Amino acid sequence: MSLYPSLEDMKVDNMVRAQMAQQQQQAPRAPQSGSVAPSAPNHVYPGLGEYMGLEFSSDIIALNMPEYQMQTVHPMGAVSNVVAPLSSQSPSLLKATVTQGIRQVILCKDQDGKCGLRLHSVNNGVFVCYVAAGSPAALAGLRFGDQILEINDVAMAGMSMEKSHALLKKAPINGIRMAVRDRPFERTVTLHKDSIGHIGFQFKDGKIVSLVKDSSAARNGLLTDHQLLEINTINVVGMKDKEISRVIDASPSVVNVTIIPHYIYKHMISKMSSSLFKEQDRTPAV
Repeated sequence: MSLYPSLEDMKVDNMVRAQMAQQQQQAPRAPQSGSVAPSAPNHVYPGLGEYMGLEFSSDIIALNMPEYQMQTVHPMGAVSNVVAPLSSQSPSLLKATVTQGIRQVILCKDQDGKCGLRLHSVNNGVFVCYVAAGSPAALAGLRFGDQILEINDVAMAGMSMEKSHALLKKAPINGIRMAVRDRPFERTVTLHKDSIGHIGFQFKDGKIVSLVKDSSAARNGLLTDHQLLEINTINVVGMKDKEISRVIDASPSVVNVTIIPHYIYKHMISKMSSSLFKEQDRTPAV
């Protein structure tokens, strides 16, 4: 079974497969070869009971995020079976892939000796609360809301924000290893701009409020009542709507949009420092 980043990719790939089958004069009922996605447990976020103190029981999910109640997540860490005849032109496609699990990140420091992120301690866990644009942290794929489990084999459980930053400052310039747990219930949707550069949704304060009929956003399953987190892996948390619009306008024809349920986003913001989102550009990073 092949995985497609967008509906447009699936249609183009099906057309190409049909043309190839006709050229090779294959039998119409001949089975197509393809890798099968590995089976996954019937959980929205395997092994995760809570996040920043927010419970993820079936009742909580049904009450606040019913669209995820019956969802089965397939691991996306192995992206060899992702077919992208159109979206392959997007350099952010693979970086925007949501793995729904724990991943390893290796980053370095810039010329100023900084990684370009800030961490925040919540409920004995350490979370990414800020990622500077174009920083080593951003290039390595760290995202707002990710939980840092280890830094260079040092467990982060129970560590304060100050000690976490001190650990990063003492780390070597290159080869800083992190074990990272992705944000829960996030999803990345690949969209394609139309002839006038639109992808088909409206948002207010970064929250998606409506979809344009027959647009790429509507066709590819973008969801309202979700918060924008990244546009082509560029962190837009804390940005004003006009700034987010400029990021979208400056994007190429393929736009990878990462979103999270607003219910979870509100909880994350309540646990983080509000000043980070009012004056994000002035936030010091380590």
